[in-house]
Amino acid sequence: MRFRRLIAAVMLAVFVPVPAPANATQTPCTDVNTPVGLGLTTATMYGRLCVPETASTVMVLVPGGTYTHDYWDIPIDPDVRSVRLALNKAHIATMTVDRIGTGRSSKPLSLLVDNVSQAQAVHRVIQSLRPRFDKVVIGGHSIGSVITMVEAGTYRDVDGVMVTGMTHQWDYLRAVPALANSIPAALDPVLSVRGLDPGYLTTMPGARYGMFHAPGPNVSSVVDYDESTKDVFTAGEAVTTIVMSNLVLPASATINAPVLTVQTTADYFCGTPPLGADCSSAEALAASERPFFTHAPRVDGYVLSGYGHCFNFSADAASGYHDAVIEWARSLA
Repeated sequence: MRFRRLIAAVMLAVFVPVPAPANATQTPCTDVNTPVGLGLTTATMYGRLCVPETASTVMVLVPGGTYTHDYWDIPIDPDVRSVRLALNKAHIATMTVDRIGTGRSSKPLSLLVDNVSQAQAVHRVIQSLRPRFDKVVIGGHSIGSVITMVEAGTYRDVDGVMVTGMTHQWDYLRAVPALANSIPAALDPVLSVRGLDPGYLTTMPGARYGMFHAPGPNVSSVVDYDESTKDVFTAGEAVTTIVMSNLVLPASATINAPVLTVQTTADYFCGTPPLGADCSSAEALAASERPFFTHAPRVDGYVLSGYGHCFNFSADAASGYHDAVIEWARSLA
C-alpha cells in the first residue's frame, strides 16, 4: 500500500504542472513593422512591442545615433542595464524602435533621413498604438531625444516626453572632438557590406569607449558588445540635431506635455551654462532646461554621475535611473 502511494506521489510530481512564481513570468514581445511615408518612397519602421499584463501605458523609445532598439534592452546583466525590462516589470509596455536607416528598419537614401522624417515615422508608430493604450509616452536618447522632441512638438499626440543624453546647451569644446570620430559607414570594415551611401556615418573602430562610456569603467564585455553591434546615423540627422536642439530652432518650444530630462554629469551636454546645462542636481537640471520647454506643464530632472554619454550601459542604472523613469511615468495624469 505504501509503495502504491509512493508511486502516485512521484507521478503527480512529474506530470502535474507547478505554477511558476510571479517573478518568473516573461513579458510577451512582438516584432512590429509599421509602414511610414518617406517623401515619395515607402518605408517601414521596425519596433519590438512588449506588453506586460494589465499595462495601460506604453513608452515608445527611440535610440541615438549608431544604436538600434537594443540600446533600451542591453542583454549584459539586463536586470541592471535593460530599461525595457525595468519598465515591463513595472507593468509599463514598451515599443523600442530602430530609426529609419538602421537595424531592421528600411534603409533609403540618406538624403531622405533627418530628424523631421524620423519624427514623422515615429508619429505613425504612435498612431498605431493609441487605440490599444490609455497613455502613450515617448522617450529618446541623444539624436533620438531630438527626434522625440520634434515628434512631440509637431504632433502633440503624447502624454509625456523623456529626453536623455541631450540638453539645449552643449559643451562644444568636448562635443566637437567626439563627433570628429565619425566616418562614412562605407569605410567601416564591418558596416561597408551594407552598401550604404556616403551620407550614412558611424564611429571609427575602437572609438566607442572614449566617446560613449568614459569615465565609466572600461568593462570589456560591455565595450566589446557595443562595438560589435554599432550601427549608423545620417549626416541629415547630425545637422538637424544641432539646429533643433538649441536656440536656432528649438523643437521643444511647442511641446505641451510633461517632460523628464535625464542626464549624466560627465556628458558633453552638462557643464557650466552656456557650455552645457547645469547638471549639479536634478533640480538644477530641470531649472536649466525649463526655459526651452515654454509650453510644457512641468519639467522634471534626474542626474546620474560616474558614466559617460550612453549611460544605459552603466551597472548603476537600476539603482536610481530606472526607478526615476518609472515613478515619473506613473505620475502622468
